[in-house]
Amino acid sequence: MKKILLTVVLAVTMVRTFADEGMWLPLLLGQQVYNDMVKRGLKLTKEQLYSVNKASIKDAIIIFGGFCTGEIVSNEGLIFTNHHCGYDATANASTVEHNYLKDGFWSKSKQEEIPSPGLYAEFLTEIKDVTAEVLDAAKGLSGLERQQKVTDITAAINKRYSDEATSTIARVSSLFKGNQYLVFVYKRFSDIRLAGVPPESIGKYGGDTDNWEWPRHTGDFSIFRVYMSKDGKPADYSPENVPLKPKHFLPVSIKGIKDGDYAMIYGYPGGTNRYETSFGIKQKIDIDNPTLVKLRDMRLKYMFAQMKDDPAVKLQLASDYASIANYWKFFDGESKQLIKYNVYDQKKAAEAKFQTWANGKPEYENLFKDWGTAYDQWRPYSKHRVYINEGIFGSPLLAFAASLQRLETAIVQKGSSADIKKAVDAAKEARAEVLKGENKTSDQNIVAAVLMMYFKDIDKAQHPIGFYDNLKSNFGDLNDEATYKKYAASIFANTMILDNAKWDAFTNNPDATVLQADPAYAVASAFLKNWQGKFMQYSQQFTLKNNEFGRMYLKGVMQMDTVKAKKMYPDATFTMRVSFGNVKSYAPRDAVKYDYVTTMKGILEKYQPGDYEFDLPAKLLELAKKRDFGQYIDKQRNDLVVGFITTNDITGGNSGSPVIDGMGNLIGLAFDGNYEALSHKIQFDPVYNHTICVDVRYVLWCIDKLGGATNLINELKLVKQ
Repeated sequence: MKKILLTVVLAVTMVRTFADEGMWLPLLLGQQVYNDMVKRGLKLTKEQLYSVNKASIKDAIIIFGGFCTGEIVSNEGLIFTNHHCGYDATANASTVEHNYLKDGFWSKSKQEEIPSPGLYAEFLTEIKDVTAEVLDAAKGLSGLERQQKVTDITAAINKRYSDEATSTIARVSSLFKGNQYLVFVYKRFSDIRLAGVPPESIGKYGGDTDNWEWPRHTGDFSIFRVYMSKDGKPADYSPENVPLKPKHFLPVSIKGIKDGDYAMIYGYPGGTNRYETSFGIKQKIDIDNPTLVKLRDMRLKYMFAQMKDDPAVKLQLASDYASIANYWKFFDGESKQLIKYNVYDQKKAAEAKFQTWANGKPEYENLFKDWGTAYDQWRPYSKHRVYINEGIFGSPLLAFAASLQRLETAIVQKGSSADIKKAVDAAKEARAEVLKGENKTSDQNIVAAVLMMYFKDIDKAQHPIGFYDNLKSNFGDLNDEATYKKYAASIFANTMILDNAKWDAFTNNPDATVLQADPAYAVASAFLKNWQGKFMQYSQQFTLKNNEFGRMYLKGVMQMDTVKAKKMYPDATFTMRVSFGNVKSYAPRDAVKYDYVTTMKGILEKYQPGDYEFDLPAKLLELAKKRDFGQYIDKQRNDLVVGFITTNDITGGNSGSPVIDGMGNLIGLAFDGNYEALSHKIQFDPVYNHTICVDVRYVLWCIDKLGGATNLINELKLVKQ
C-alpha cells in the first residue's frame, strides 16, 4: 500500500518545472497544476477535464490507428485528425483514376464514406495504478531476469483487464523509467471510414521545405468517422453499422484567437527521454543521429527521383516517403539544437550534483562509472545497428527477404508440413503487400548505395565474412560505385521475389537450397545472420544495462531531492496526456519576430505553379482571389487564418491532437513542432519551444467552400460568440 501511495503522490503533487513544460496525466492533475491552468485561462472544472463516471473531454480524445491522436467533433462519431495521420488510408483508397491524394475527397453523404481497413479508434475508459504488483514481483531481481519477470507480470495484468469479446484492450505503461506502472484500459472500434481529405497540395503544402518550420501554411487535416453495431458495441466493418454516439464531442469555435489566449492540447505523445544522460546525448550527436540522417537522405534521394515525374510512382511511394522524410529532418535538427543549447554540459552538471550526493551510498555511488563502461563497450557496434535498421533493411526488397528467415528455419528444421505451409502462406501474403509498394528502380539504387556505404563506414572486422571478397571477385573494385550498381542490378534481375514464375515454383515446393541461393535472400541473410550471430548480443546487453541504470538514476534523483521529485512528470509513453500554454508569437533570433498566425495571404505568397511542394488547386486560387471566406474570416486580420502557434509541450503521437480553448472548444489541430526546439524529446526549451497548429477555421473553410461538404459542417456544434 505504501508503494501505491508513494507513486500516486509523486504524480498528483506535480508542479510545473518550466514555463509550459509538461505532458501531464489528466487523471493525476495536482491542485497546483490545475490552479496554474486556471490562472492561464482555463474555465473548466477538473471533472470536466477528466472523469471516469461522467462525460468529460477525455471521452472525445482517441488513439487514431495506433500512431496518432484524433478527436470526436460531432454526435455522429466524426473524427478530425491530421492529413499525415490519414495519409496511408487515403493512399490505399486511391487509384490513378481516383487519386484522392492528388484531388482530395469529400463525402456528401455517409453512404459515400470509404472503409479504411486496419484503422481503429481507441477510447480510454480506465486507468489503474499497478506499481505495487509489478515491483513486488520484480523485487530483488536485476538484468534479464528482472526484465522477464516484469514482462510476465505486465502481460498477466493486461490479460486480466482485457476482454476480447467486448473489444476491451489493456496496456501497462512503465513510467519514470520503471519506477511506476499504470494500466490503461481502452475500448477499440475498428470500423473507421474516410469522410473527407483535402488534396495533398493543401494537406502537405510546403512539403519537406516547410516541415518543422514556422511560418507554416499547411492544411494538415483529414476527416474520418467511427461506426458501431446497431446495439452500440464495437464491430468490424459492416454496411449495417451505424455512426458512433460518443459520450462527449468537442464543440468547434470559429470566434478566432488572440496572442496570449489559453491553449490546451490533449493527446497521445509517443515518446520523450527528458531524463537522458550525458552519455546518451554524446551517443546521439556523434553516431546515432548523423548515421540515420545520412542513410535516410540517400533513400529519399532515390525515391524522389522516381516520384517527381510519374504520378503512379508518386502514389505508390507517397506514404513511405513521407514517413522517412519526417524524421530525417527531425533528427538532423535535434542534433543541431542539442549542440546549440549545450545540453550535454547541462546534463554533466546535473550528474556531477548527483554524484556528490551518491558518494558513500553503495546503491548509487558507482552508477555513473558503471554506466560509462556500458556505453564504452557498446559504442564500437552502435553504428552497425543503425546501418542494419536504416540502411540494409531500409531497402524494401532486402527487408522482405530477411523476413524469409522464418521460412528457411521451418524448412531446415524439417517441421511438419502444416508448419511449413503456415510459413509459406505468411510469406505469400507479405510478398503481395511488399510488391504493391515496390519501385524497382529506386530500391535497386538504394541497395547499390547502401552496400557501398556499409563497406566504407562499418569496421571491416564487423563485415559479413567473405561477402565483400565475393563481391569483388565477381563484380569489381569495392571502391568503385559501378561495382555496386552492377551487383544490385544482378540481384533485382535474378531474385525469385520479383519473378512470379520462380516464386510460384518455390512456394509450391519449398526447398531451403533454392531459398539460400536466391540473390536477394543471400544478401539479406548474410547481413542479418552476421548481426544476429556476433553483434546483437552487445545491443541486448547494453539495452538491459541502460534500462537498469536509468531506473536506478531516476529512483536516486527522487530520493536526493524530494521537492524536485514532486515537480517531475513522466516521459511520454503514448498514453493520454494534457499540456497547456498560450497562443504566442516568438523571436527566434536577432531582429526577427514571428507572428502567432499565418493567413491566406501567406499561402498565395508561397504559391509556385507546378512546383512539387508549393502548387495549389485551381479552386482554392479562385476562392482566395474572390476573398470568399464566408463566416470563417478573421475580422481582425480581414483574412482567412490558416495556422497558429502555441507554447504547448507535445511530441510525435500528438499529431492530430485537438487544441482546445479555456471553455473546452476546438480551435485547431496540432501537427508539428518548430525547428528551433527540435531537442524537445530530450530537453524542453522554455524560450523557443512552439507547437504548430492548423486553425480550425481553415479546416472548416476547406470542407465547406472548397469541398462543398456542407453536410459535414452541419454536424458540428459551432461556437460563434
